[in-house]
Amino acid sequence: MKLVIGDIHGCLKSLETMLEVVAPSQDDLVVTLGDYVDRGPDSKGVIDQLLKLKETHDFVHLMGNHEIQMIRALETREDQERFLSGLCGGQDTLDSYGGGFEEVPEEHWEFMRSAELYNELEDHILVHAGVEAHLPVGEQDQETYYYQRFYSQERHVSGKTVVCGHTIQGDLPTNLGYAVCLDTCAYGGGWLSALDVESGRIWQTNEKREAREMQLGDLV
Repeated sequence: MKLVIGDIHGCLKSLETMLEVVAPSQDDLVVTLGDYVDRGPDSKGVIDQLLKLKETHDFVHLMGNHEIQMIRALETREDQERFLSGLCGGQDTLDSYGGGFEEVPEEHWEFMRSAELYNELEDHILVHAGVEAHLPVGEQDQETYYYQRFYSQERHVSGKTVVCGHTIQGDLPTNLGYAVCLDTCAYGGGWLSALDVESGRIWQTNEKREAREMQLGDLV
């Protein structure tokens, strides 16, 4: 299994339920697409859970725009104001740690700073937001990995399927054939979505600890 999990946004109950339902083995690859923090109720708990997963599984975590915004919030006042604005939901993140940047453990900062920009498999490109179609995946402007919108995603020159999050799709993921978006608004009463790129199985879980399953082919 090669399991790809979409935007979590502090939704610990959804993440815990996903891992219980799918139950990836230690031999399975688990890739998270970024946006672990902000907007949801327990960003700290989400990163704690992913750090535990890293100890036991083949685990890769990618950088989302909300992680890069949190990191940049330490660098300039303007970035800090943006992070703490209602637009980003950064105050929700700090509240989960106790209220301030200084209460975020160094282990959590290191988790965010060490996030990869993308992960390339034999037939898939895994990335938070998307990639420019005409450029090799390793030659993109870094902001593209964080911020490109799914409606701009075209068939990549490599021929590989792009799997991303970042752009909310509503109740179900979107499958364009050459690209899949897994952001189904876990924090806003929606679902956390995950895809096994080998089998095409999709799982969804939510903060009520409900779960459901479907096939990628059902979404074409």
